[in-house]
Amino acid sequence: MGSMASEETRTQHHPDIRSSATDEPRNATEASPTRAWSRTAAGTSPARAWTTRLVVVGIVLSALNLRPAITSLGALLEEVRDGLGMSGSVAGLLTSVPPLCFAVFGVMAPRLARRFGAGAVVCAGMAAITAGLLIRPYTGGTAGFLAASALALMGIAVSNVLMPVIVKRWFPDRVGSMTGLYSMALALGTSLAAAVTVPMTEALGGSWQSGLAVWAALAAAAVLPWLPFVRDRGGVRGEGPASAAQTSGREPHARGEAASAPALRITRSRTAWALAVFFGLQATAAYITMGWMPQIFRDAGVPAGTAGLLLAVTMVMGVPLAFVIPRLATRLPQQGPIALALGVCGLAGYAGLYLAPAGGAWAWAVLLGVSNCAFPLALTMVGMRARTGAGVAQLSAFAQSTGYLISIPGPLLVGVLYQHSGGWGLPLALMAALMVPQMAVGLLAGRNRTVEDEAAR
Repeated sequence: MGSMASEETRTQHHPDIRSSATDEPRNATEASPTRAWSRTAAGTSPARAWTTRLVVVGIVLSALNLRPAITSLGALLEEVRDGLGMSGSVAGLLTSVPPLCFAVFGVMAPRLARRFGAGAVVCAGMAAITAGLLIRPYTGGTAGFLAASALALMGIAVSNVLMPVIVKRWFPDRVGSMTGLYSMALALGTSLAAAVTVPMTEALGGSWQSGLAVWAALAAAAVLPWLPFVRDRGGVRGEGPASAAQTSGREPHARGEAASAPALRITRSRTAWALAVFFGLQATAAYITMGWMPQIFRDAGVPAGTAGLLLAVTMVMGVPLAFVIPRLATRLPQQGPIALALGVCGLAGYAGLYLAPAGGAWAWAVLLGVSNCAFPLALTMVGMRARTGAGVAQLSAFAQSTGYLISIPGPLLVGVLYQHSGGWGLPLALMAALMVPQMAVGLLAGRNRTVEDEAAR
């Protein structure tokens, strides 16, 4: 998802990349995601305009489905553990499955897209999410539950990687605004699942199986917009409906540049490693929060429904800050101070959870929500730390694959500490301890330099 870093990021630091003729229409619509597709569709045939609108619907519905499989489970984790006889260690393993699947299956997405087309792969991904969410509550055992969860997460992983590709291909001059729409829908789906899973479960008779399975309906709806694109393999190569914009703008030059540029020796770059570790540590904090925060509040005496709402508050902070943080980051010569500020919010939130988890619950939820917005900062820095499109793509792949691998042990270790210590003191100490190196590598990743220069040394 590093390719989600906005076009505005690259333009501000490298003005020679884009001509002024292309800048004007981009700026005219950057603030309005809705106008982005209408301007893209302007001057095209009615069929193409309708197809473009369908892609927008598909992007939004897909983004809504990229986190409910995780946050809905977090809201009902205690009921799932009791129903399946799951130990704390196994529950920790369950919360470690998402980053593992993202690291393993996400690598497959570009190759699948080249063979079958991005639209077809996303369609299959939404179908996998639907099947996994529908099957996992009724498997009757921990192994089956984990396998069905992995199926849903596989669909999320490939869609996660290909959504920015589809945005780039269909809206090459509106990447920023469409990415904003995509990010907002992702944060909305995340917070919605956290907020309504418990009350919806109660409305469905109190069965945790029904409360988890109901999210398959939203995933099934996301399959439909992609069905017309199952046979369309051209769009993934930039030969689809966006080609008119690409042939008159920057895209032909960018594709030629990407094709002729030699592969970077990315592992020689200290900035690339700093970004990878920063991405991994912020992902660790995010998945610990999504998987365990409701349980922390419930153990402190907070009702299950309120605990779900608190997680929703944490997740929904990403909606406005996903727009604010990237724009602020592009205006600063170095992004390290933002990483420090977000880390301080995280440390304050963890301290509050330890000292007064129920008394200041809403404040801690807000602070941890701000801290979790290290994710859009990481995406923005990926775009700023490379000069060329090929460099951004290579840096993104390295930072995300390495980062997700780094994040795998965190939620599992929290589960083990929780089970063996019988409380949240040690797990919270671990979370706070991990925030310190996150702040340190954030300072390193935020320095004003590029991976091309470092890799060439």
